[in-house]
Amino acid sequence: MSIAAVLLAAALMLSGGSHRIRRRVAAAPPQRTLGGERRSTTDPFATASAFDVLAVCLSAGLTVPEAATATARVAPPALRVILQRAADLLRLGADPDTAWQSPDDNDGYGGEALARLARRSASSGSALAAGVAELAEQERQDVTHAAAAAAERAGVLIAGPLGLCFLPAFVCLGVVPVVAGLAGQIFGSGLL
Repeated sequence: MSIAAVLLAAALMLSGGSHRIRRRVAAAPPQRTLGGERRSTTDPFATASAFDVLAVCLSAGLTVPEAATATARVAPPALRVILQRAADLLRLGADPDTAWQSPDDNDGYGGEALARLARRSASSGSALAAGVAELAEQERQDVTHAAAAAAERAGVLIAGPLGLCFLPAFVCLGVVPVVAGLAGQIFGSGLL
């Protein structure tokens, strides 16, 4: 038993501890698909989650710049730029119309809708938290609908190759013998 304990202690000292193992596991390479290309590991619900975080921060009583800064830490990169820029400009005293102008290259990540909502909220005085929560729900619905559409497209696209494989087999094994049998009876009986 003491030899096993000595070997275990030596292995632990030589391995460098568990922090090295954790570092190797955390830095795992991106997953690859069967074709060898890298699979994207981005979360399609990341924007909706960031909107939820922003809504919770605003509902908890944080100011808009503080809530935007807190949300920027967990937001996707395109939305992070908009949130951080708006928070910095609002802290410097810029008006909300200027602070919430989104760069043109960040369209498609919910940033434009958030900026429009924040500008409208600042001019009308309406609650931003409720609007951001609705925006998060809309973003989740959009992602769900896009996933359902992609699944339906895959079902349609897979029907083509299946038809190309099964249709000739059906014709060769189902239709040709019936036609040949009928032709043999018609020609054999002297009808023609």
